[in-house]
Amino acid sequence: MSTVIPAIVAPSATDPLFTGTVERRDVGAKDVRIDIRWAGICHSDIHTVQGDWGPQPYPLTVGHEIVGTVAEVGSEVTNFAVGDRVGVGCLVNSCGECASCAAGAEQYCENGATGTYAAKDVDGTITQGGYATSVVVTEGFVLRVPEAIPFEKAAPLLCAGITTYSPLRHWNAGPGKKVAVIGLGGLGHMAVKIAHAMGAEVTVLSRSEAKRDDALKLGADHYFATEDRETFRTLRNEFDLIINSVSAAIDLDAHLKLLALDGTLVNVGAPSEPMGVRAGTLIGRRRSFAGSNIGGIAETQEMLDFCAEHGIAPEVEITSADQVNEAWARVLASDVRYRFVIDIETLRG
Repeated sequence: MSTVIPAIVAPSATDPLFTGTVERRDVGAKDVRIDIRWAGICHSDIHTVQGDWGPQPYPLTVGHEIVGTVAEVGSEVTNFAVGDRVGVGCLVNSCGECASCAAGAEQYCENGATGTYAAKDVDGTITQGGYATSVVVTEGFVLRVPEAIPFEKAAPLLCAGITTYSPLRHWNAGPGKKVAVIGLGGLGHMAVKIAHAMGAEVTVLSRSEAKRDDALKLGADHYFATEDRETFRTLRNEFDLIINSVSAAIDLDAHLKLLALDGTLVNVGAPSEPMGVRAGTLIGRRRSFAGSNIGGIAETQEMLDFCAEHGIAPEVEITSADQVNEAWARVLASDVRYRFVIDIETLRG
C-alpha cells in the first residue's frame, strides 16, 4: 500500500520542474513518517536531475536536506514520538552488516547505501526525495534536530553541514591548524563556520574579492582571491588542510602546492569532469589528495549537536514551491548567499 502526496517533480533532464505527486509507502513497524516543513536545495539535486552523474529514473523528486515533525511512528519505533523535530539527510538505508556500517560509516556501505532519492529501495521502488510534503524513513536513518537550531535554517545541515563537518573532524581541524576553504558557497560557508568553531585558523580562497566581507563575518581569519596569481606565491606551503567545496574543475596542482608538509587537500565538491595532478606535487612535501562523502548517522547527529552548542546555522534564503525553477537558475549562476530552503507549506496549497 502507498499514499500519494504533493511533490515537486523533475520530468526529465531538460524540462522545468512542476508540481505533481509521488507515492510514499505505508508506515512499517520500524518506520517514521515525517511531515516535511523545510527542504534545502543542494547543487547535487541539480547535478542529478540534469544527468551530470549519469542517467536518472524520471520522473524524479529530489531533495536530501529535510526537516520536519514526526507525524506517525511504527509499532517497534523507540527513539521518536509524534511531534518530535527531526531531519533526514542523504541516506535512508544501508545493509547494516558490512564493516563500514558496523563502524558507523553507512555512507561507505560496501553493499551500497540507499540514497534519499534516485536509488533502489529495499522494496524495489525508486526513492523520492524531500521536495514533497512528507517522507517515510526507517527509524535508524532519522536525526533529531536540536531546539537551539532555527528550524527554517536546519535543513542544509543534513548535507552541507555534515559534508564539511566530517572531513574537518577526520583530519583533526582545531587549535594550531591552518585550514583553507576553496569556494564560499553552500558548502564552503558551512566549512568556514565549523572550522572556526573547532578553533582552527581559517582562510577562504575565493575566485574574486566579492565575498571578502561575508567570509570575515562568517568566521574566516584571512581571505585571498585566486584570480590574483600572486595568491599562489604568497600562500605556498601554508596550510595543514584544504577543503575544496567547489563543484567545478579547479587548477588542482596549483592548490595542492599551498599545502605544508604532510598537508591534505580534501575534495567535497563533486565536479562532473576529471581533474589532473602531477605526482611530483604530492611527492615533494608528502602531500595528500583525498575525498570525503557526507558522514554516518551517528556523526551526523554529532554535527547537529555541535552546531546547536556553538550557535551555528546556515545562511539561508527562503523560497516557495512555485519558485524552485528560478532558485535552481540562481544556484547555477552562484547567485545565492548561501543556501535556498523551500517552504514546504507553500506546496500544501
